[in-house]
Amino acid sequence: MIRLEGVTRRYRSAAGERVALDSADLHVAKGEVFGVVGRSGAGKSTLIRTINRLETPDAGKVFVDGQEITALNPAELRAARRRIGMIFQHFNLLNAKTIAQNVAFPLRLEGRPEAEVKARTAELLERLGLSEHANKHPAQLSGGQKQRVGIARALACGPGVLLCDEATSALDPETTEEILTLLDGLNRDLGLTIVLITHQMEVVRRVCDRVAVLKDGRIVEQGATADVFLHPQHPVTRAMLAEGEEAFDASVVPAGARLAKLTFRGASTYEPELSRVARSVGVDYSILSGRISRIRGEPYGQLVVAFTGGDAEAAVAQLTARGVSVESVLGEAA
Repeated sequence: MIRLEGVTRRYRSAAGERVALDSADLHVAKGEVFGVVGRSGAGKSTLIRTINRLETPDAGKVFVDGQEITALNPAELRAARRRIGMIFQHFNLLNAKTIAQNVAFPLRLEGRPEAEVKARTAELLERLGLSEHANKHPAQLSGGQKQRVGIARALACGPGVLLCDEATSALDPETTEEILTLLDGLNRDLGLTIVLITHQMEVVRRVCDRVAVLKDGRIVEQGATADVFLHPQHPVTRAMLAEGEEAFDASVVPAGARLAKLTFRGASTYEPELSRVARSVGVDYSILSGRISRIRGEPYGQLVVAFTGGDAEAAVAQLTARGVSVESVLGEAA
């Protein structure tokens, strides 16, 4: 649905040149939710804005649904943008207009018949749970309600692609969950292709099928969200995932212990595999840290354990045979 080929974007000023995107290659399949993460200044907003050419690349090509966006003239680009909705961190609503007028605005810009405008606006307000707020103004709504208005407006012209530029960063955790549930439903019900940029790793964990990690304008890692999050390869990815997670206390590790990070996925997350293996090979273990959660609905568990008092290598071999991913941690404790 979306393809970036060697996309580069530079910004020039009196202070010199800054490369915001550096030969970025990206493929987003039709109907998937694709996350883009990175530190501030990594190039996330620039990347998403090249998709609808709010930013014109200095080099490379951008395709949306088979059409080369970077080759369009202004009139063709305006037409293409009607098929690409976009929502923003700070909502960008028209404060002097009512909620219904905000949602209807892109339809009226297109010159749709008034009866169609009213019917489509009413439909979207109903779908987004905003019908009772139709005659209010943005200042009378909460942050979550404003973002719902932004989503309704982005959907007005029936796009196949929805771009989300830090769409949950200005919201509290409860409202963020509501918006993510809404986006998840729109993706499933309408088959929308969604590109979501964020610095919130939990947002990606919750709704994204695949993810790309940006650093200094370069895509340093990408793949299925579960693969990238559970087995990160790049230091930037590992550092971002480690934030907010408490590291185990190395001072309590038993002397001579074999440390391992165990990753369980799917149904095995809730099975007592570790206990079964420990009993089978006669090894003791201590759990130093752990987490059980879900990635895009799939359960997973990760434990850092210290094996002692038995055949740790036999335990590792059996766990691996049972489908558990085992990675060494710091080798053997002193």
